[in-house]
Amino acid sequence: MTKTIAIAGKGGTGKTSIAALLVKLLTEKGSVLAIDGDPSSNLHMALGLPLGETIGAVREGLHDRKAVESTGMPKPDYVAMKIQDALVESQGVDLLAMGRPEGPGCYCAANNWLRESIDRLSANYDYVVIDNEAGMEHISRQTARDVDILLLISEPTIRGITAAARMKQLIGELRTHVDSIVLVLNRVRNGIPKEIEKAIKQSGLKLASTIPEDPNMAELEIKGAPLTELPPDSPLRKGVIDLAKKLSLV
Repeated sequence: MTKTIAIAGKGGTGKTSIAALLVKLLTEKGSVLAIDGDPSSNLHMALGLPLGETIGAVREGLHDRKAVESTGMPKPDYVAMKIQDALVESQGVDLLAMGRPEGPGCYCAANNWLRESIDRLSANYDYVVIDNEAGMEHISRQTARDVDILLLISEPTIRGITAAARMKQLIGELRTHVDSIVLVLNRVRNGIPKEIEKAIKQSGLKLASTIPEDPNMAELEIKGAPLTELPPDSPLRKGVIDLAKKLSLV
């Protein structure tokens, strides 16, 4: 049965880095579908993969009735075909980029077709890892499947904790089913400040793990290199392994 892990948090907290390392770690246990839910589409670079056509482009393409009708295919079948074409395949992990947000007009039918096609595709994998944008559009608009574990990523700041708490509240207002919601503190220096401990307690968030700041990241980000180039003793790499163990993923 497919296990789905979604990763969210305010911008700049290191969501994509954690998502990429988690994806790579899970490939040691089974097949992984990585879904890049951020319109800026950076997950492919962290994984060292090319970027294919985005789901946003597929959705916009449905407005071209002549192009769709010329295939002679029902729209749901056409969408499924285009999603398969957009899939970037590699050893152990395949990548699907959601891409641009919705433009003007109604997308209810398109989103239904997208969700159904992504659900069918996801069922072929042992794991699905979704790297969400800060607003969690693809969860809130139901274009992503239900979630087993939602990781809310925050730096040890009041703003980060506040944003994570709001996201947890948002999930409670949606139809999306989430089994477990936990907080992950990233880029921690010399332990958790007392103010942050208090804020976490008041927020009602469950702290799953802390990940130390990684001095190796600056050079990789300058080069735009994939995270596979992090050394084995990287604090970030070791932190993600520890997180996966605590969540019983490995």
